[in-house]
Amino acid sequence: MKTRTSIALAIVAGFAIGATTIQGLHAQARPPVFTVAEIDVSNVEAYGKEYAPKAQALIRAMGGKVLVGSNNVAVLDGAPARRLAVHQWQSMEQAKAWHGSPEYKELRKVGDKYATFRILAAEGLPQP
Repeated sequence: MKTRTSIALAIVAGFAIGATTIQGLHAQARPPVFTVAEIDVSNVEAYGKEYAPKAQALIRAMGGKVLVGSNNVAVLDGAPARRLAVHQWQSMEQAKAWHGSPEYKELRKVGDKYATFRILAAEGLPQP
């Protein structure tokens, strides 16, 4: 009887470990989230000194990656933006936490003096 109980417990434990591992793998396979900012800068010099470096540092500190931060934007269709920024996040929650953080809200007071912003967030597509 002890052998059967031991085998049953081993099967249940193996199933639990396998289920946990699969759930972890699925969580890792989630596609990233991207934020895209169209920025119309009115004072390029002040924006570049007082806002952009601090904003990029905050994004990195909060777990994001700065993929694009450029004034060299080629407009293929529609109205042009003077500057484009693209950031990558692990989740929508992480992107929203950055955007809603007190540090970002305080920094935006500086950014709003020199630019207007349009920021979008979207989940990426799963990659094969």
